[in-house]
Amino acid sequence: MGDLEIRPTTARDIPAVVAMLADDPLGAQRESPDDLGPYMAAFERLRTDPNQHLVVAVREDRVVGTLQLTIVPGLSRRGATRSIIEGVRVHGDERGSGLGTQLIEWAIDESRRQGCHLVQLTSDRTRTDAHRFYERLGFSASHTGFKLQL
Repeated sequence: MGDLEIRPTTARDIPAVVAMLADDPLGAQRESPDDLGPYMAAFERLRTDPNQHLVVAVREDRVVGTLQLTIVPGLSRRGATRSIIEGVRVHGDERGSGLGTQLIEWAIDESRRQGCHLVQLTSDRTRTDAHRFYERLGFSASHTGFKLQL
């Protein structure tokens, strides 16, 4: 399947990333791939924040996966730094290829490199396949998450 490169996202990658974000039942309801303006503004904020790592997986010059890793310094757990994995997406053509595992392993390795003591993520309760995937990689469903829409 060709060599895989995981690298920082560029502005040219944003249309492909947004398309992947929109390519599932939940994303189709909340993403707007026809209007890239808000995504480009968000990308600029992410690009200039050293605690944000928005990456793409590229195979044969084609964006086939993405995730965002956020580094969060904190006081709890004896001043531990943690990371949060968000927005994990794999292109439909690549699902089942091991790419998701490679992306998560990249995020865990980068978290270690950044001095994190904990890696956390959330997954919508309807994504049961994703839950099994994360558990296979060693994550445990240890907390109940809450959100407040603003």
